[in-house]
Amino acid sequence: MMDTSWETSSSWYDKIVGAKGHYYHQQVIIPGVLRLLEREKKAQPHILDLACGQGVLARHLPKGMKYLGIDASESLINSAKSYTSHSFFMHDLAHPLDLPYKEFSHATCILAIQNLSNLLPLFRTAFSHLRKASPFIIVLNHPCFRIPRQSSWGIDEQKKLQYRRIDRYMTPLKIPIQTTPSKHEQSETTTSFHHPLSFYTVQLKAAGFTLDLIEEWCSDKKSAGKTAAMENRSRQEFPLFMTLVARKP
Repeated sequence: MMDTSWETSSSWYDKIVGAKGHYYHQQVIIPGVLRLLEREKKAQPHILDLACGQGVLARHLPKGMKYLGIDASESLINSAKSYTSHSFFMHDLAHPLDLPYKEFSHATCILAIQNLSNLLPLFRTAFSHLRKASPFIIVLNHPCFRIPRQSSWGIDEQKKLQYRRIDRYMTPLKIPIQTTPSKHEQSETTTSFHHPLSFYTVQLKAAGFTLDLIEEWCSDKKSAGKTAAMENRSRQEFPLFMTLVARKP
């Protein structure tokens, strides 16, 4: 099984995310996750954050909400601990995990599942540690519209609109991503694994979950200039992120 830890890219990732998260963390993702957590209120809330990176979610949680973050990168876990007093530890979630505490009220996985070669162990870890009827909230880059190297923007001059071009979708893909493209071959790389939407529903079902909800989150950015109208319209037509809310029956 290939190593998909972001250890070699941890400094780059920690720098772009920072203490508060990057732009879309702050404006779209974290507000959306907090809204879903509020919608899914539980007594004695305790969140299990899988593939947590440097723990950006933990730093936005309401006071009194317990949290445990797990990630395969030692450097990112150390960064997470430096930002907050919440609990973190290192584990490669491509392998099963058996924690002594199995009564988490919520599980989350934010912008991480497309960087894992094997999702079923992570999904089974979430399932085995949640209380009954508890949610598993997954945020990912939209698998239909954001496929690295296989999706792009184009402009139809006749119709005066910006469109999204998708070259491949159904075929699973393993795509290397340069973290610093300006360094060319000297850049560290991460790997993005593309799957169609149906793959995630099949994997969640195999882990024991039911799927409650799918939300699609768009960019809130606004353009200026002569192409602003078409760019703003296309942002609202092609979402950046997809959020799945699965549930342990």
